[in-house]
Amino acid sequence: MKASESYLESVKKQFLYYKMLGEQAMDQLEPKQLFVQINEDTNSIATIIKHISGNMLSRWTDFLTSDGEKEWRNRDAEFENDLQSKEEVLEVWNKGWACFLDALNNLKPEQLSDIIYIRNEGHTVIEAINRQLAHYPYHVGQIIFYAKQLKNSDWESLSIPKNKSGNYNAEKFAKEKEIKNFTDDELKRLK
Repeated sequence: MKASESYLESVKKQFLYYKMLGEQAMDQLEPKQLFVQINEDTNSIATIIKHISGNMLSRWTDFLTSDGEKEWRNRDAEFENDLQSKEEVLEVWNKGWACFLDALNNLKPEQLSDIIYIRNEGHTVIEAINRQLAHYPYHVGQIIFYAKQLKNSDWESLSIPKNKSGNYNAEKFAKEKEIKNFTDDELKRLK
């Protein structure tokens, strides 16, 4: 496998992992908790999701042929807390991810050095992907942090639970070494 193919598979796995983490965090919440704001200067989880989705739709619609900051995007409106239900939040979340993953899945290794534009600034496709690989997990981390605060002691860890690293490592090192390669079916299931 060429490095460019390996890169695309690697970033797909990373994005799907963060998508899964965001969904696992939201699954632990009561619907009303998606809309909680600590103060006027913070965003609810629902608002963070509106922003992520708005960014995905703008950046990844006609990714290779139009500027990533679409004229129809209203970024400021993404920060208005106007979603009303968990179903709406999940619909917005899934719409953004579907657009993004569709664009990512249709990229060909030879396109990675192509130049695309975001706010009239040129980026290689790799740079644009890496930019989002920093942006989306940043916001998923906010969602997880916020969800963990809202759940308090009822939170189920999404990684190694506190004070359980020794047990986790002992279990991992007791197994034979393996290289995790997601099959196409596993990647589709994670989407």
